[in-house]
Amino acid sequence: MKKEIHPDYHLIDVKLTDGTVVQMRSTYGAEGDTLSLDIDPSVHPAWTGGSSRLMDTGGRVSKFKNKYAGLGF
Repeated sequence: MKKEIHPDYHLIDVKLTDGTVVQMRSTYGAEGDTLSLDIDPSVHPAWTGGSSRLMDTGGRVSKFKNKYAGLGF
């Protein structure tokens, strides 16, 4: 790798949605910073096989369901 053209790669804490904190190497922030996730592998349907439901309050899915509630969607 060429010197001084790549971002600093250091350890950060990643806080999952269930409160679990995992330490990872990243270019995010500075050494020791915490990154809080809104969606992580423990709740996302892509990683759970669709068994977990994603909470959407007031978003596109809720608007769609409210608009077409009587049509069986």
